Amino acid sequence: MSVVRRNPARVAPELAQRFASYGVATIHEAQGRKGLLQSFMRPVWPRAKAVGTAVTVSIPPGDNWMFHVAVEQCRAGDILVVAPTSPSDAGYFGELLACSLAARGVVGLVTETGCRDVAALHEMGFPVWSRAISAQGTVKETIGSVNLPVVIAGQLVAPGDLVCADDDGVVVVRRAEAEAVLKATEAREAKENATRARLKAGELGLDIYGMREALAKKGLRYEDAPGDADG
Repeated sequence: MSVVRRNPARVAPELAQRFASYGVATIHEAQGRKGLLQSFMRPVWPRAKAVGTAVTVSIPPGDNWMFHVAVEQCRAGDILVVAPTSPSDAGYFGELLACSLAARGVVGLVTETGCRDVAALHEMGFPVWSRAISAQGTVKETIGSVNLPVVIAGQLVAPGDLVCADDDGVVVVRRAEAEAVLKATEAREAKENATRARLKAGELGLDIYGMREALAKKGLRYEDAPGDADG
């Protein structure tokens, strides 16, 4: 189906922004280790980070026409999520499209295709997570859809879902679950902060996490090395 759906419900901007201080790994763990895109989705420049509401795009292989269609549907705080109907690592996206998205307040792009103009994207600070980097160009011949659910890198993403991305990867939080996931993320972060302090103070993970008894049940035993330990 080739259709553009306007104005889908989104995670509220103030709720989305409360996720900005947390890492993808923490959010993923907090929501039960679900929603993580496959590991080949990598930032095209280091230390990139973005949190935004999904505008979803389905596109044919080797054709970036629907990128231009999708720009019009974007609002400030959105993140574009693009899935090809067949695998393609061509360079669908580059500096010029990034300028167009940035002008509308879009915070980044997640695309299971190729990307190009990496140096320019880095210089302008526009973050992209892609499957590949390629100078190969595309055409504008075939239409797709905007703001319908898509499957990208193994995960279903609906328009308006929350998308969080950093150096560790990309995780999706369902719109209806965002408040509950935020609470779980805050609790996990607080727990990790307390554990971090104990580890920095010299305590062992073996004791903090209560591992010794479980290891003993598995048959792990300790013994002194024979002979002179200094020899």
